[in-house]
Amino acid sequence: MKKTLLIIILLTLLASFPANAQCAMCRAVLESGEGGQSAEGINNGIVYLMAFPYLLIGIVGFFIYKSRKRAKQEEVA
Repeated sequence: MKKTLLIIILLTLLASFPANAQCAMCRAVLESGEGGQSAEGINNGIVYLMAFPYLLIGIVGFFIYKSRKRAKQEEVA
């Protein structure tokens, strides 16, 4: 069961597709401008800002898992 869950999580993380992550207002402003450098920069910034909350939740979850595992081992011993 644990191995299957780990495989599903890994496949989900590896099967990401690039996306244009702009809100409607940002898209309208950037489409009116010349060149695509600013649009690409905005997209990258949005993706980076989106990634950090997930990383923080993952780190907190890891420490909770680690502390529960340690507590369980101390309970058995």
